[in-house]
Order: sequence, then structure tokens, then C-alpha cells
Amino acid sequence: MTITEFITRLREHAGDTPRFLLPDGGYIPVHAHVTEVGRVDRRFVDCGGTVRTSAACVLQTWVADDTDHRLLAGKLADIIGKAAPLLQSDALPVEIEYEDFLVSQFPVAGIVEDARALTFALVSKHTDCLAKEICLPSADDCCSGTGCC
Repeated sequence: MTITEFITRLREHAGDTPRFLLPDGGYIPVHAHVTEVGRVDRRFVDCGGTVRTSAACVLQTWVADDTDHRLLAGKLADIIGKAAPLLQSDALPVEIEYEDFLVSQFPVAGIVEDARALTFALVSKHTDCLAKEICLPSADDCCSGTGCC
């Protein structure tokens, strides 16, 4: 989900408390604070030697002892709006950063339709080989000059 789509949904439900459904079916506690809105850029070289870039808007959540805290959707939209000059694009994908034993980032995949709450569905990130044509040769080709070994 892009920043534009995310903010549109927040504004449509400005008086609701957004919920974040984790990939395992649990939820980020409703009293979590959004402590950072940031643009995260990655520049890297894949295993095939291609230089690549990626960027995302990451919302860091933090669960404190303040269990009465509730961040309304409209307020979260306003906070993200203040970060617009830093984000530089409203087309960036949105990810939620959450710590529960490990710090993880979860892309926002969509909305769970529920008349009672504004719930964003989060999905797990996965690793991948971006140069499969180079790094995953057939068994006959392995280590025969393909550069995989």
C-alpha cells in the first residue's frame, strides 16, 4: 500500500483508532505509539553484480506502559503529512516497524474490511535472489564459469 492509499484510508476513518494485523494473526497493541515516520533508502548490489535501489516509508511503532494511549487515524495522517518533505514521494510503499522480541518491518498489504475498526493487514517480508538467471544455474552448469561458486 502506498502512502497515498494509506493516508486516504486514514482520512476516511479519521475518528477511528487504526489497528495493525500481524501476519501471524495477532495485533500490534492498540496503545502503541508511532514514534517515527521515515524514508528508508537502500542501495545495494545483488549477487549478480547489478546495483539496485529501493525506498519505503517506515512507521516505527513503540509499545509503552501508557495503555490508555490511542492514536486516531486522522492524527496519524497529519503526522505522516508533516513528514512529506522528507518522504519526497507519496508513491512509496508503507511498512510498519514493530518490536516483539525482534524488530521487524511489515509491508502494509491492505485493509481488513470491518465496520467496527480500521484494520491494516501486514505481511511478512521475504528474501529473494534477484539474479536467478546468473546464480541459479542448472546442476550441470554449477561452478562451470557461471560465477555462482
